[in-house]
Amino acid sequence: MKTKENKGGNEIFVSLPPSTKTAIELKNITKRFGHVIANSDVNLKVQPGTIHGIVGENGAGKSTLMNILFGLYKPDSGKILLNDHLVDVNSPEKSIALGIGMVHQHFMLVPTFTVLENVMLGNEGSMLLKSGQESVLERLKYLSKTYGLEVDFEAVISDIPVGMQQRVEILKALNRGAKILILDEPTGVLTPQETIGLFDILRSLKEQGVTIILITHKLKEIMNITDSVSVMRGGKVVADFSTDKTSPEELAENMVGRKVLLSINKPSSRIGKSVLEVTNLSHVSKDGVNVLKDISFSLKEGEILGIAGVAGNGQSELLDILSGIETVQRGQIIINDKTISQYQDWDSKKAREFGIAHVPEDRHKRGLVLPFYNFENSILGYHRNEEYSSGFLMDKRKILRFVDNLIENFDVRPRSPSISSGKLSGGNQQKLVLAREIESNPKILLVGQPTRGVDIGAIERIYEDLMKLKSKGTAILLVSVELDEIMSLSDRIIVMNQGTIVGETNSSDATELDIGKMMSGLEKA
Repeated sequence: MKTKENKGGNEIFVSLPPSTKTAIELKNITKRFGHVIANSDVNLKVQPGTIHGIVGENGAGKSTLMNILFGLYKPDSGKILLNDHLVDVNSPEKSIALGIGMVHQHFMLVPTFTVLENVMLGNEGSMLLKSGQESVLERLKYLSKTYGLEVDFEAVISDIPVGMQQRVEILKALNRGAKILILDEPTGVLTPQETIGLFDILRSLKEQGVTIILITHKLKEIMNITDSVSVMRGGKVVADFSTDKTSPEELAENMVGRKVLLSINKPSSRIGKSVLEVTNLSHVSKDGVNVLKDISFSLKEGEILGIAGVAGNGQSELLDILSGIETVQRGQIIINDKTISQYQDWDSKKAREFGIAHVPEDRHKRGLVLPFYNFENSILGYHRNEEYSSGFLMDKRKILRFVDNLIENFDVRPRSPSISSGKLSGGNQQKLVLAREIESNPKILLVGQPTRGVDIGAIERIYEDLMKLKSKGTAILLVSVELDEIMSLSDRIIVMNQGTIVGETNSSDATELDIGKMMSGLEKA
């Protein structure tokens, strides 16, 4: 471990003796952003050579706290100790010099550079020298072999899978001497196989003495990989556990402040006739990329059909076409025995006339107008309906009565129709969008990433709402990168890879590993 000394006005870094007590200790950390208190008097201890999890709802202060440890933010008050020594971490450069590395949720890689070039960024002088490149390459080969981080050092980043890109980020940190590694939601874009591979790497790092902090919302992963876990709520650490002495239920209760139902009670609804038939659907993007290639499937009344796959494999484009955002280029789509691919004016308005409701993947871009009030967003897209008007004019009293009931029934907080939707939390924004689309009484509901950026308390309610709609006979097409979610909610699952359907299975027969193989293109079913 290294820390700073000041000699004659010059900063130098010196080694700190190892400690058997604590690798990391945060004391009374407080951080404010204007009037918002992100961290309030936070205390955290992490033992050396362990994997420590941090969980909490959205806005609990997890990422802020880790950004303070990595030097991206400076705390308003409090102390940071590494190996029992007080340190001043006031920039990422200081953090790196102290042996701290961070792998962010969104990778910090240059897509057009090779693996070697990305690792060497920040040391541009050496990049230009063959001897410098050879020296770094030898070290990378050693790190790769030691920690099981196999990667092609000459490969261009844009040409390698996401899981391999993550290895590059870890190698970057280790090459800079990291003995403390922070990972923020590291499995969000990984297949199950890639997740298993990552956890094998983390265990190897731990065995070599690296201390790891893992931020994740996936409690199953916490139970699988961590030695200890801290729960944050409202900017504070409210509980610390040894992982082998807690449970997902206990963690969830501490996160939310109440008991949370983690299991899904799937209703035994009768699956009826087919309401959506898609045959040989293909689509070319504006960039000339074949994003959909001969897609064919059916969707029935009272059925949830899940679409699994790593993001960027055509799922988004499929939802855009079915919801009327994009026109049908090639192939056939039949909804309730009507061929919509024949309609040249196919758009979102026409889709609603066919009984299609749409919960978009990006609620900010396509689900809400954030400056609008809740009562305006609650009827967005349905504002021409006669129940909201008197003659040719919209009737605000009718709208407010409807919205009051909507907000109450779907537990949107705060329960006010007259505040800007942009002031709601992510979970409550999502509940507002779902409430609007469900209340339209759709025949078909298209749902994209229903729980993205949503905390565990809101997830519970979202799942309940989807199950109620299913029990009424609505056909639901569900797109999610959360495999647990797909497997728990769906009756059938289709898997997409590179714009094609590579497999289909009943949820009762599915396993994570089998679906993961299909997601990665290794196996077809």
